[in-house]
Amino acid sequence: MATFATSDQLLVIIDPAARQTDGESVRIAKDVLSAGAAAKLCLPEGPEEFARALDRRGSRRPVVIGDGRALVRAVTLLHRQRELAGCALSVVPVGDTALAESLGVPGGAVAAARAVLDGAERRLDLLVDDSDGVVLGALGIPPAPGRAVAARPVPIASGRPWYRSLVRTLASRPARLPAVPSPCAARLRVEVDGRTVVDLDQPVETVSVTPGTDGVASVEVRPLSVGAEATPLLASGRSVTVTGADFRYRADAAVSGPVRRRTWRVAEGAWGLVLPADR
Repeated sequence: MATFATSDQLLVIIDPAARQTDGESVRIAKDVLSAGAAAKLCLPEGPEEFARALDRRGSRRPVVIGDGRALVRAVTLLHRQRELAGCALSVVPVGDTALAESLGVPGGAVAAARAVLDGAERRLDLLVDDSDGVVLGALGIPPAPGRAVAARPVPIASGRPWYRSLVRTLASRPARLPAVPSPCAARLRVEVDGRTVVDLDQPVETVSVTPGTDGVASVEVRPLSVGAEATPLLASGRSVTVTGADFRYRADAAVSGPVRRRTWRVAEGAWGLVLPADR
């Protein structure tokens, strides 16, 4: 585990979405980093400039100020350039901080910037799929649905009191659980290291895959349950293959697909993230 002195030269890449989302946190992070190290600031206006800045970092240590998408973008670029092994990334999360915090990065701008200056590199596993995409934190199939749409209010009819009472009664009754499989259920074959965990004849609600720290991914399959909650199926391995009819998946903060087959393999210790030294 490598530690870093505050005299390191930094390339601070500020994602445009972060500047729009929370300019105050960006300013605070810039002030802390500039006060503690020789920091060169870069303000790309889009993905192409972001990639160009990272490619021209030279000997400077890259620091991304941005959300989970910006962090994934940086790791993806370095992975495809085959430069992850020799590059320790730092991130100050601004905007959606869930991914960075799940990896151990402090959520506040000051704490995260201090970790960049005084932290230590930790090597983390990576999921790499057969299209050269990467997953840092978690993979979900199918993607988690968005917020439920609020039910349209039932108008109360004017005139007959008994009719108004009937409408109120019907509107207040809880909806019954469906007796048929949910439309979000999927029929998938999930194989871990060549062993079938669930096949196409068993509908599933969700499949989740999470990279660990020892070269093995954790897999959880939740079969569809109409009555009592079904016991999840657990497995672990270095390779996960999912086959099904046009399924989508959420990898970190992005939704991909539809695809009919995808394989993810664990790349052990493939990338380095600077975290607080006591983590």
